Amino acid sequence: MDADLADKVVVVTGASGGIGSAIARAFAEENARVILHYRSGRAAAEKLQKQLGKSVALGADLSNEEETARFFAQVARRFGRIDTVIANAGSWVDKDTALQKMSLKQWKQTLDQVLTSAFLTLREFFRYVEQQKRGNAVLIASTAGIFGEAGHADYASAKAAMAFGLTRTLKNEIARIAPHTASYCGGRVNCICPGWTAIERTAYKLKNAKAVRKATATMALPQIARPEDIANAAVFLSSDRLARHITGQTLVIAGGMEGRLLWDPNEIDPSIAL
Repeated sequence: MDADLADKVVVVTGASGGIGSAIARAFAEENARVILHYRSGRAAAEKLQKQLGKSVALGADLSNEEETARFFAQVARRFGRIDTVIANAGSWVDKDTALQKMSLKQWKQTLDQVLTSAFLTLREFFRYVEQQKRGNAVLIASTAGIFGEAGHADYASAKAAMAFGLTRTLKNEIARIAPHTASYCGGRVNCICPGWTAIERTAYKLKNAKAVRKATATMALPQIARPEDIANAAVFLSSDRLARHITGQTLVIAGGMEGRLLWDPNEIDPSIAL
């Protein structure tokens, strides 16, 4: 089915990472013009740019107000408009840290790189939407924001704010600045919450059969997501043709995950769960 995304200008933040790069590839396959944002992964973003062709790699720290404004100004000057933003950039501290042992520095850094960067990204995008009277956004949050994640209160809190308060507020605000007309569905904002996904960052954990059993035992479909599962949903939600009447929704892509065991971990065959 044609998503009608050819030549649309799509900004993918955090495009140098596993999920971000898969999202960028999916939009490139739809012949969109993809802006590959990176913060520290310049080499990976520029390598991806060469592979995709019709794309541009641009760096910025999106937790910084001036850099965010400059980043979007570069995109607007080059393409004349910005149709879609995929707010995927963020950070996650690998080490488990209980709340009573978490430093204020870690808390602030995570909220800055996850929630503040989403705020600044979307605020800048909305300024262009207000001029264009068109645009849509997809926020990439996490199941940590749905179910919580012990040892990562900073990350879970930031992602929960994206998945609920921010998404549900912005779907109302964007509809005011990009209103529905006879020929346009209106501005839309949605959110995707991936669960465990087979990317480089989690690869070392997914080599552990016990960890795979534990993770998938909470899923009705006991398998780890692939980056393409997230990317396909991002393309769908960004399409005004396919998702014209969908806004303010938080889509959990995690195999039917629940906050409880659905399988005895010993029932899971880790060799087919990836």
